[in-house]
Amino acid sequence: MFRGANAINLDTKGRLTVPTRYRQSLMDDCQGQLVCTVDNRQSCLLLYPLPEWDIIEEKLSKFSTMNSDERRIQRLLIGYATDVEMDKSGRVLVAPTLRQYANLDKEIMLVGQRNRIEIWSQSTWFAQVAEDLKIEQTGDYEQSERLQDFSL
Repeated sequence: MFRGANAINLDTKGRLTVPTRYRQSLMDDCQGQLVCTVDNRQSCLLLYPLPEWDIIEEKLSKFSTMNSDERRIQRLLIGYATDVEMDKSGRVLVAPTLRQYANLDKEIMLVGQRNRIEIWSQSTWFAQVAEDLKIEQTGDYEQSERLQDFSL
């Protein structure tokens, strides 16, 4: 399970280092086999352990290729999906096309989201957090039924 935000750096080859606390579970759960793809709603990447990605890909395979909305999602998520392997040092190579999509340079954020890790450029991440907080503080949105029942 992934949670928390981690500021890290991409090296000159485009590799990121997975936080130490995630490495052993990734080796145990998927032998370091991961899939990285784009987020179709925001300028970030999604990094899934292979078994988690297989669940997503199975759902995507049920979409109709004749429905333009469903085909668009398939094209983006499967089209950008890249198999990656965590090396012995806990590093993962992020493909240049994926780095370009998410505007990744040296400073990035890894954000745990339970079954996946979001990969953000640090500047985009902080802008998104500021926007999210502004919306939450002003209450200028319509709450779904699930949000209305949620409390901390």
